[in-house]
Amino acid sequence: MQTILMNAKENLAKNPDEIFHVGDKVKVGYDGKIKDKVPIGIANVPLCNWGEFYMEKVNFFNSELFHEKAEKTFLIHKNKITEFLPEADIQHVGSSAIPNSLTKGDLDIQVRVGAEQFSNAVELLSNLYESNDGSVKTDTFRAFKDDTTIPPLGVQLTVIDSEFDFFWKFREVLLANNKYRDAYDKLKQEYEAKSMDAYREAKDIFFQRLMETSEFKKYDK
Repeated sequence: MQTILMNAKENLAKNPDEIFHVGDKVKVGYDGKIKDKVPIGIANVPLCNWGEFYMEKVNFFNSELFHEKAEKTFLIHKNKITEFLPEADIQHVGSSAIPNSLTKGDLDIQVRVGAEQFSNAVELLSNLYESNDGSVKTDTFRAFKDDTTIPPLGVQLTVIDSEFDFFWKFREVLLANNKYRDAYDKLKQEYEAKSMDAYREAKDIFFQRLMETSEFKKYDK
């Protein structure tokens, strides 16, 4: 760390020969003269690429590390939701539901209800969980979350047989087909410690292609 002495007559914004580093201390002197206008202008100096610095990164772990805790947390929340929505079909979905697969270390639950129950289910789940505002909202889909649970929880509310009623289907296809499960794990390995947004884009493409397979279509009515 260096200490830099500057006189107030010097304009730091126009001094290209002076280099500042994070942690430097700057002392500004005063010549005793009072001026009508602000005597000095200091320009913003780009010290680093802040977008890259704050980029959310993704990391993966073997699901077996979380399996026991994920199952326990799933049962706790399945029972909680069932108290308010006794007719709902509540399923453990996502990578933590697939043995020996790679996972971000979170838990996903799908809550499936009839179309006539959807509005009431949205209201009830809103009292139990935080709305996931980063997700889409439609007449047949809502996403909720609870970051305080272990592992962190995501709840996907879907109308049965609607366009978003695919989470359980993905699980079934991956459980039954090693080639798709291996391909999904390979994709995750490629994005280890990389941008979360980039991974999500690649993940969306992967599942869009999976939906075109005969293995997936057999679950469609």
